[in-house]
Amino acid sequence: MKRTFSLVIALTAASYLALPLPGLSAPLSSRIEIARDKVQNKKYKEHVLSETIAVYAVKIRGLQGNIQGLQQREGLIQARLDGKQRELEVVRGELKQARKRLAHLRTNLKIAETALAARLVEMYKADHPDALTVVLEADGFADLLDRAEFLERVSDQDQRIISRVRVLKAGATKEAKSLAALEQQAEVAADAIRARRDELAAAKGRLVDSRGELEEVRQGRTAILAKVRSSRIRLEGDLRAMEVEQARVQSALQGAQAGAFSPPAGGGPIKRGSGQLIWPVNGPVVSPFGQRWGRLHAGIDISAPAGTPIRAADSGRVVLMTSMSGYGNYTCVQHTASLASCYAHQSSFATSQGASVSQGDVIGYVGCSGHCFGDHLHFETRTGGSPVNPLGYL
Repeated sequence: MKRTFSLVIALTAASYLALPLPGLSAPLSSRIEIARDKVQNKKYKEHVLSETIAVYAVKIRGLQGNIQGLQQREGLIQARLDGKQRELEVVRGELKQARKRLAHLRTNLKIAETALAARLVEMYKADHPDALTVVLEADGFADLLDRAEFLERVSDQDQRIISRVRVLKAGATKEAKSLAALEQQAEVAADAIRARRDELAAAKGRLVDSRGELEEVRQGRTAILAKVRSSRIRLEGDLRAMEVEQARVQSALQGAQAGAFSPPAGGGPIKRGSGQLIWPVNGPVVSPFGQRWGRLHAGIDISAPAGTPIRAADSGRVVLMTSMSGYGNYTCVQHTASLASCYAHQSSFATSQGASVSQGDVIGYVGCSGHCFGDHLHFETRTGGSPVNPLGYL
């Protein structure tokens, strides 16, 4: 009893070890649907990325227009600034000439003041006490020149000297004030224009930075779009190849349905259930027909050691015997006008294309060809080329 129990545990463990990993032994029809979904998903991503890139392109064009507008305004302001700079240079040139004239006036004024001082000394030596009193009572040299008593006591020559001194002083003062005000006005105007120009330059710089950032993002999206498009094209190629394989299977099965034949008698089952088909190998079902990992598992997986003979589930004709990417070594036998059985992952074939086989004849051997992990037989039943649950026929 213990030995039997241990054997059951060992067989169960072997069955789980032979269980295919998700997606690697999925039927062709399921993989086609998955590939179609992936292609549609890639197309959707391409659509979204294309729209995003178009939006960024519009934003970049808008920023470029704003930048060009600021550049035009900056050019106009720079022209105004250049004009003000020229005006300032003219004023500075005039101021330079005025300073020369002012220096000349001050020189002449100095001479006039010296002459006037000499005349006062002469008046003092000539003992004109009244004139001396006027001089001593004057509040500074300017006040002295304005005193009527003083002017009455000086000669015509002295009058001319005094008048010249007064005119020179007033002219020098007026010239200096006028030019200083003009220079200040020109400087203020130039500073205001420079500030406006710098403000526009800063705004333009910010727009240029924004345009650069948008351009960088757009280039990134364009690169992603190129990768998505390349991936979609590759997936479409794989999808077309799988659809060609599926068409081959369906064409072979449908072609066999169209031809009338009489199944030969003979052979013996190795395991019979309640249906018309025999079990192609003895072993536990480790993966049933139906939805598995979110997709259709189009047959049943029967665990069996490598090299185990695979027997035809019923009499019929071999309508397909080929190697397929997912199924590996794959054989389909047409039993009736609509019913066929298929056998995948064989290590090798034991029949030939077009051969008539009897129920129980060896048509191949268990293995792990194609996409699978662990030796087992993937067994399918198909009606009209479409997979149906084999357990309904075994």
